[in-house]
Amino acid sequence: MKSFDFVALLLVIIGALNWGLIALFKLDLVASVFGAMSGFSRIIYGLVGLSGLYAISFFTRDSRNHVD
Repeated sequence: MKSFDFVALLLVIIGALNWGLIALFKLDLVASVFGAMSGFSRIIYGLVGLSGLYAISFFTRDSRNHVD
């Protein structure tokens, strides 16, 4: 499960950086690389959204399960 958490967190970070680029420079990097609303860019957006929903579960996890 740890690798799944890593991938989800990585996708959330990619999404956050993309939104930052949109806000600061009006540059949608995903659309620039994969095409505006192409099939692949829609998959990326969908995976980022699902990862964001999954990341909500990070708040409810018991901190005793993690090694510091």
